[in-house]
Amino acid sequence: MVAFACSKPAEQQEETVAEAGPNTLTEEEKAAGWELLFDGSTLNGWKRFNSDTIGPLWSVKEGAIMCDGTGLGEGSGHMGGSLVTTKTYGNFELVAEWKITPGGNSGILYHVVEGPQYKHDYETGPEYQVMDDGGWQGGELNPAQKVGGNYDMFEAPDTKKVMPVGEWNTSKIVYNNGHVEHYLNGEKTVEFDESSDDYNQRYQKSKWVGYPDWNKSKVGAISLQDHGAPVYYRSIKIRPL
Repeated sequence: MVAFACSKPAEQQEETVAEAGPNTLTEEEKAAGWELLFDGSTLNGWKRFNSDTIGPLWSVKEGAIMCDGTGLGEGSGHMGGSLVTTKTYGNFELVAEWKITPGGNSGILYHVVEGPQYKHDYETGPEYQVMDDGGWQGGELNPAQKVGGNYDMFEAPDTKKVMPVGEWNTSKIVYNNGHVEHYLNGEKTVEFDESSDDYNQRYQKSKWVGYPDWNKSKVGAISLQDHGAPVYYRSIKIRPL
């Protein structure tokens, strides 16, 4: 019963959470307003970006959402494309677990807007970078293009804690009225305010100046990026703020 669980010491409560397993919410999380974005067995609540079908690259395997992008480029033809939520969010706290394959690249985007004028989710939505920094073979990366950062804007520190390729990492994004925080495996990697001079200066030097609608909408879908590499996501949950 809930009353019994809440009366347990903190150590036992943590143990109860651990026993709950992936793709579940505790009673405490439900009471706090968290909702699962992935039920562990279906892609209900998701769609392919700018499409009415999921397509062949996205599937559920062993309790995780899998993008099988082997041998394909980003958003390739009629097959590829990022996976987006059918619901939209404004201010939120989002947590997701992910694991990457050697040399892999992906990302978690937010405030993504669909439309025939857009070919990719990143044309509108900022990105929490997910990738194998050390195994990347696509050319030299600048610090703001590495895992845990806000892509091409704010870099994660070199001291960030990243699990080895093939093991699960936990990421968190908090967006609250323009204040943004990124976390990786329990440690904060990025924090900024969209109204700051620092933000504006970084924006002017970024690739995003070439995308007129980038980060203009403050309500939009959550997106899991297809970047032509196998990647896995699970335990995706969100709490509107």
